[in-house]
Amino acid sequence: MRELINAFPEQLDAAWKNAHSTTIKGTSNPIHNVVISGLGGSGIGGKIMSQLIQGSARVPVFVNNDYALPAFVSATTLVIISSYSGNTEETVSAMKQALDKGAMIACISSGGEVTDLATSNELDIIRIPGGNPPRSQFGYSSISLARMLEAYGIAPKGFFARFEHMGTFLRSNKEDILKEAESMTSQLNGKRIILYSELNNEGVAIRWRQQLNENSKLLCWHHVYPEMNHNELVGWESGNADYVAVMLRTSDDNPRSAKRMDITKEIYASKGAEIIEVNAQGSTKEECAFQLINLGDWLSLRLAEVNDVDPVIITSIDYLKNELSKF
Repeated sequence: MRELINAFPEQLDAAWKNAHSTTIKGTSNPIHNVVISGLGGSGIGGKIMSQLIQGSARVPVFVNNDYALPAFVSATTLVIISSYSGNTEETVSAMKQALDKGAMIACISSGGEVTDLATSNELDIIRIPGGNPPRSQFGYSSISLARMLEAYGIAPKGFFARFEHMGTFLRSNKEDILKEAESMTSQLNGKRIILYSELNNEGVAIRWRQQLNENSKLLCWHHVYPEMNHNELVGWESGNADYVAVMLRTSDDNPRSAKRMDITKEIYASKGAEIIEVNAQGSTKEECAFQLINLGDWLSLRLAEVNDVDPVIITSIDYLKNELSKF
């Protein structure tokens, strides 16, 4: 896993070139809404990309992490199927429903049943390299999705180009990212971790949670501002020094939400909890998102290493899949 995380900037370079060189037919039919369907490491790109374009997307974009598609899906819906292996059973189920509903469909996958269905139905597909843990290939899934969203006219022109030099940006910040990950490792190790962000940055917080779950084998949770101020904040009355609140912050945070963060961190501290504020670095919201993602990946790896945990194996998920295959 260390080698894969270390090569993430180069993966972004390769992903951009791969997506750029892929021919996408698109459609001249009207698109009234979009559903991005995927789970886990294949699905998180949908959440993050949908949030990056939410202020400019011309139609609603819905992220689906289930077997079933929303009832509104129809011939005027663009369904983007994202499955690294191409065999994710929930995503394959959603794809078959999209076909039955006559929706427009585009795919991102390395192979499997998704690729077979895309080929037999002459659908747009961006093929990506396979053979690695899906969570380690976020660069391919997210950058390919940016290309699809622009090619179908959902994201504004120029959106995909914003990622062309993302690898260069991360390489130039690598030393600072590694230093911050190392510092946070010592602060977080042995603690119960709670991740907080503004709603518009929730996708990044979810990515951190997923990486801490799978790479570090840690239970943690996330919540968002301002919603957590209306429920979870009261739960902090039972908070104590076992907890650490990690607050992911960007310059694009709503000013009122930013003020809420400033006030509530005093409450966490009053219960003995440690507070770590992580300020995103970058000149664009895309750079800020990917800088935070890369930092979270390194953090999850270091927490695995200091606890002598193999970041690659996912025993519980493998067991679940094996048991499901019996039915």
